[in-house]
Parts: sequence; C-alpha cells; structure tokens
Amino acid sequence: MGSIEHLLLLDELLKKEEDYERATYSRSLRVDNISGRVCEADCKYPITINGSGYNALNQLILTISYEPDGEELENDFEPGQPATFFYLSSDGTSIVELPHLCFVDSYKEGVLQLQLPNKASLASLQAKADSSLIGVRAAIDDTSYRVMHDSLRAVMRSSDEKFVRLRETLIGNIRPRFRQLPPVSVPWLNASQNDAIRKVVAAMDVAIVHGPPGTGKTTTLVEAIFETLQRETQVLVCAPSNAAVDWISEQLSKRGLNVLRIGNPLKMSDEMLACSYERRYADHPDYPELWNIRRTLRDASASKPSHERQNQLRRLRKRQMELEIKINADLFEQASVVSCTLIGSAYHIMEHRHFGTLFIDEAAQALEPACWTAILKADRVILGGDHNQLPPTVKCVEAARNGLANTLMQHISRNKPECVTLLDIQYRMHRDIMEFPSRWFYHGRLHAAPEVADRQVHIMDTPLTWIDTGSRNATTENDERETVSFVSDLNGNGERKNRTGSISNSDEAKLVVHTLRDYVDMIGLERIVNDNVDFGIISPYRAQVRLIRRLLKMQRFYRRIRQQVSVHTVDGFQGQERDVIIISMVRDNDEGQIGFLGDLRRMNVAITRARMKLIVIGNSETLSKHRFYNALFEHFQQHGEVLYSKI
Repeated sequence: MGSIEHLLLLDELLKKEEDYERATYSRSLRVDNISGRVCEADCKYPITINGSGYNALNQLILTISYEPDGEELENDFEPGQPATFFYLSSDGTSIVELPHLCFVDSYKEGVLQLQLPNKASLASLQAKADSSLIGVRAAIDDTSYRVMHDSLRAVMRSSDEKFVRLRETLIGNIRPRFRQLPPVSVPWLNASQNDAIRKVVAAMDVAIVHGPPGTGKTTTLVEAIFETLQRETQVLVCAPSNAAVDWISEQLSKRGLNVLRIGNPLKMSDEMLACSYERRYADHPDYPELWNIRRTLRDASASKPSHERQNQLRRLRKRQMELEIKINADLFEQASVVSCTLIGSAYHIMEHRHFGTLFIDEAAQALEPACWTAILKADRVILGGDHNQLPPTVKCVEAARNGLANTLMQHISRNKPECVTLLDIQYRMHRDIMEFPSRWFYHGRLHAAPEVADRQVHIMDTPLTWIDTGSRNATTENDERETVSFVSDLNGNGERKNRTGSISNSDEAKLVVHTLRDYVDMIGLERIVNDNVDFGIISPYRAQVRLIRRLLKMQRFYRRIRQQVSVHTVDGFQGQERDVIIISMVRDNDEGQIGFLGDLRRMNVAITRARMKLIVIGNSETLSKHRFYNALFEHFQQHGEVLYSKI
C-alpha cells in the first residue's frame, strides 16, 4: 500500500471511529440508559446546583454536586473536557440537552466545577433545575476529530519537497538517513541510553527510542532533547495526553530548559501552570499596558465616541496589536522547548510555527492521525515509547481491526528497524519478575540493573507467587503441596458479568484481600508502615476493581496502610510502579475463555509494575489454555512458588 492510500484509509477509519462515538453518545441519552448513571464515568444524574462564582481568570464557574452510588472507579470529567446539561422531558419519555456547552474546571468525587459561557446560561440552568431534575454528561470533543481529518488531508496534499521526503520516509519506501557525527556520551547514562542519544542526534529524518518498563525512557529523551538543543535553537515536544506532556515538560524544566507549555490551562498540572503560555503572557513586562488598553477599549464600546475620540481609539487598537505581536514573539523566542499535546500543536498560536525537530513521547499510545498533526510542523521526528504496552484507545472494533489501533511507531519499527534503539537495562524489577516479559516481549534482551536485580521486600520471601484457584488443584489429605485455605463468607460462584459487561469474581476478590493481609502479617505491619512498603492491586476488569475496593474498606485492619494500597485497572497503573503487585485475573470457566485478558500488552503493563514482589491470583486451568498464560504459569513454577487455594 502506498503512502497516500495508507493516509486515505486512516481518514476513512477515523470517520468510522467518530461515527461510532456519536452513535454511542446518542444511544446513551435514551431514558432507559439514564437511570442509575450517577456513578458512570461520563454521566452524573441527578445533580444539585450548589452555587457559582468567578475564578482567577474571570471565568464564570458553576459548582454542582451529586450523591455517588458506591465508589467511582474511572472519570471522564477531566479538566478542560466539554460537557452538556440535560433533563427528562415533561412526559418522561425522552432526554433533552440544554444548548450551553461548558467545560470542566475541576473534579473530585461528589463535586464538579464547570466553566459556563455566560450569565444567561447560568440563569437558564437554575430555572430548569427549579422545575425538574437535571444531569450533566461529558460531550464529544469535535475539535480533535476535525483537527485530525484536516491534518491527514494536509499531509496528502503537501507538495513541499522536504516534507514529502519525510512523509515517504515514515510510511513509504524511502530509507532514513543518518549523519556522521562525533560520538556523544552522557556519563550518568548507560550504554543503550547513550546509543539512543547518538542515534537521535545523527538522525536526519526519524529515530525511535524504544523504552520497555523501567528502562529510563523519559530520562533518555530529556538528555536527547538537551543534546539536540546544543545544535538547534528550539524543539517541539508533544505527547498524546496532557498528563504525558506535563510529565516530560516537568523533567525538562528540572534540567534547566526554558519550557513554554501550550494548551488549555484547565488541563495542565499545577506544576506546569507557571510555564503556560497564559501565565507567561500575563507576566510579560508589557502586559500591564496591554491590559489597560483593552480595558479602555471595552469601556469605550459602551458609548458613541466623538471624532477626536475615534482617532484616539484607532491609535490604541494599533498599539494593542503591536503589543500582542511583541509579547507573543518574545514568549516563543525565549523558549527553547515548546510543549503541547499532538492535537494542541494545531492551536491557533502555533499557526505558522515550524521546528527543526519534533519529539513525540508515549508515541505507542498515540493515534497516527494525531501524530501527523504535529509532524506537519517539523523537519524530522523522534518517537519515544513502547508498543508492547498500552495501545491507543479505539472504541470502534471495526476501525481498530482495520488499522486505526496500529501506531506510527509500530509501522516504522517494523519497516525501518535501523531507526530503533532498544533501552535494555531496567531499574525497576527483580530479575525473576523481569525475565518473563523480557523473553516474551523483548526477545530476551532486557537486563536488570545490579541495584535492583536481587532486591526483595524480605530476605526469606520469593519474588513470584501464583495462587492457583483451579479446581484440578484441590488438595487431598496426603497432598504435600502447600495450600492457601480460604473459606468464603459471601456468595460467589466464579466469574459474573454486570450490566455494563464488566466481569467480576467475588470469591477471587475476597482471596485477594485475604492474601494481602497474610502478606502484611508475614512481613510485619510495623515494618510495612515504617519502610513505607507500597502495594498495587490490579485487575483488567472494572467490576472486579470496584469489588476489591469495597472489600478493603470493610476491613479495619487496613486503615493504617490505606495510603500505601492502590487498587485500579491496568490502564490506571500505566506509568506507575509498586513494591508489591497483586493481579486478580478474574476469569474462571471450563472453556478457557479469557476475553479482555487476550490483550497481552495490558498484561505486560500489569506484570511490570512490580519492583520486588509479584502475586498472581487466577485459575490456571482456565488461563493455561492460552499459550501466553501457560508460559507465564510455567515461569512461576520454575522461578517462584505456586500455592493452591480452596475457595
């Protein structure tokens, strides 16, 4: 497939994803889908209006509250997310959306603050709330789809010789070029990290820093950016999410680089607000004059000025434009790093900006159309990430199956392997935890750094434990295998599916809680507290995570270490690590159906969160019908311990 055909297909698949999301949004507004939605990630109903006021940016903020129905696991109401209000029609047969689009300002469980467009929208909301129940739900972000479609078309239309060569190098048949340069060496980095930096500096078109878990990908990218800035005056740094942009931007700021963070301040971390375009703009020495001119012009618009006054206002408007251009130019000229999301690179203040080098962090989680949005602004591209961890989010199965879930980083790695440097020393996991993902996902090329290779929570502990819930392993009186005995005090018969399709396993959830307590007792509660040993409990299924969280809350034993225990889905643990990880596999059936567990990249993430201890709880009979889990179970048998549970 040629590059243009590839891009046309991407555009078509992106449209399928957009149509799917719109259809899902419309279906979710049916009356039968609204009841009981109060704790869903994207919908809160009913809500109560608590009050309104203005924030530091003089924006009208509405505060609402709702009663959570249980613990909220995931949340779509991220700062900056568009949202709409709705209510039930008078006859109760349909959902009516109010016309006011608002944006999330802040969120915490039970309370939402939203930025409203004007006082009129506030008045109509209050009036509607006085007469009927209202709700709020996350809206579709039309801007992202429009930007990606426009970017793909611009990539296809481009006749710029330099850009066409870059396009054909990335997705066509042109081979990447590399300069011959004196070797670069950073003393505090290891050999593979230095190799990656040398390739980044030498690349004329593209280079990839492939960073498996714990290998210091961000550290390497920061140093690669620093080295690039010895040869260029400014670089563009992007990532698919605001959280990822903020993280690498923080590290670059700590390295002493001047970072200008572009984007909606509502979506930035508190640490990065000081680097935001808006904050830097307001702190510019010429801003007070500009502010006074703007205030004068606003006041003058309320009355009809005299001829002499009109001439004065024209001079003020001219001065206003001069100041705006000067402040904007100063901010960009002073910055050595401009950072934003991939979609944010199309922000209006980025128009006509061009960069020698674009760095894309977490490129393995980025939709390819989003990557092209930023690539349009650069002469060469450096990608960092790991395509063996979490993929991009694609909701439409057909679009994902036909290629939208495949990333640009995957495509280049497969077709242009000379661009790729694998970071092969990891600084997180005990060698026994690392060995299986290294063999399965990274061709056995990962090595544990000496300082972590044999690190354990307790000298008498083993880094790997599988607690097998399979019925074939039921013990007899003469069985010498070690057994974990756990008597169920709640009804539970294997896996169960809830109304949203998520699966839980109540007996296994109770076994997780029991296992955690046994482990804490073995190590000693005082030592756990004093050494701040932290625990992560992971399940691929949201329903199981909710169940485990409820069970933990019921146990007074865990109150002292509540802040040291995190329970979440695999996605919730991306980029994190814990001393001890417990994975609840959930699936328990005779057919060997593993469903969501078939996404092995997610299981790679789950396994590699553990520093010193990994405990897997699951039915080996069900799981071992899959080649990956059969190999994983054998790894635990050979390098750790397998205990058998009677639940």
